[in-house]
Amino acid sequence: MSSETLAPPLCLPPRAVSSLQRSRQRMAWLLVAPSLLVLLAIAGLPLLRTFWMSLSDAQLADLSSRQFVGLANYIGDSGVLSDPEWWGAVRNTLWFALMSVGMETVLGLGIALMLNHPSRLKTLLRAAVLVPWAIPTVVSAKMWSWMLHDQFGVINAMLLALGLIGEPLAWTADPDLAFVTIVLVDVWKTTPFMALLILAALQMVPSDCYEAARVDGVPKWSVFLHLTLPLITPAVLVTMIFRTLDALRVFDLIYVMTSNSRTTKSMSVYVREQMIDFQLVGYGSAAATLLFLIIALITLAYMALARRRMEGH
Repeated sequence: MSSETLAPPLCLPPRAVSSLQRSRQRMAWLLVAPSLLVLLAIAGLPLLRTFWMSLSDAQLADLSSRQFVGLANYIGDSGVLSDPEWWGAVRNTLWFALMSVGMETVLGLGIALMLNHPSRLKTLLRAAVLVPWAIPTVVSAKMWSWMLHDQFGVINAMLLALGLIGEPLAWTADPDLAFVTIVLVDVWKTTPFMALLILAALQMVPSDCYEAARVDGVPKWSVFLHLTLPLITPAVLVTMIFRTLDALRVFDLIYVMTSNSRTTKSMSVYVREQMIDFQLVGYGSAAATLLFLIIALITLAYMALARRRMEGH
């Protein structure tokens, strides 16, 4: 349906146009309401229950005997906000998101630009790029743990054979290597996601723009900077928002490869440790609530900056 069909007729008086717009807004809310109710039931109710549990001293062994403790799990000497290990997990998570999303965006853009060129192998290359993304995270994490093992891992064997290292490296156990290793494995797995979404944005760019630039003799690098990049920036920003959300709640990759190591512990791993290992459901629920608030605040700030960027401010 064209925009002319959706737009109110210009011949209508202002009051009629306003009434028509309000009617369409009401219809839009009525159509969206079922989805909002389902979303509220699936996400909202568990979130409220988690917050309610965070106000108690509930333990996994006996949830029925919990007592109300107010904000004691959040503040005070025994609260989450007073735990240096929690702030270490926050720092690890933020660094992980910043490094992984940044590298994945750059690499994904490069791969998308290569796949966007005409080629007989285009379909095969796209399918090959999808392979890391298609592998479940737990499987890929375990696979890389074996490959990076300091005794029988193939990575150390290759580096030793090439003479690049003198002795096997403990990639996931060495505090100086573990965090970087986790980031690189995540980049390997998730770059295809970024590449395919950016490729979709590249294919939406009108070919007439490139033909006009080619006729005018504009250099390819200038075409990329002043034509391609501005046109795909909105799609890239949306893709980065989705990836940032995913990176901030990272759990399975880190837990499988390094378990509860302080060097790589994320906020999600911290929550799991408190709830399952220490059986402190109330305390863990407080950490989970803070995790949600941190992700929500970062997402809102990210979206505000992206909106200002797309509006040209």
